[in-house]
Amino acid sequence: MNWFLAKIVYRIICGDGDHTPQFDEQLRLVTAENEKDALQKAFSIGKQEEDCFYNNAEKLVQWKFINVAELYKIANLIDGAELYSRIEEKENGDLYTELVHKRAAHLQLNSTQQYLQPL
Repeated sequence: MNWFLAKIVYRIICGDGDHTPQFDEQLRLVTAENEKDALQKAFSIGKQEEDCFYNNAEKLVQWKFINVAELYKIANLIDGAELYSRIEEKENGDLYTELVHKRAAHLQLNSTQQYLQPL
């Protein structure tokens, strides 16, 4: 079996969809004999995980599977190996940098709290 990294894309529609289009790009690890089987498996995961629910404002929220946008074979699982990279262009570089630092601080805080909880 081989490991593959698949990017599965969903469109998120809230209510009548009269809002800025939202998409969720998920990176998923899948095992398969070959690229064709990995693509089929990732497609099946995407379809199976479509969802509909009502939010707290009682508006229907739909996660609609669009497709598998990318698929990469992972040759070896090596500590520190790069699995995915995307270059972002932002209008405000300082604001983006601040957001990255806030997300990192949130991760560190939650990770620390998780390990400090009594057993």
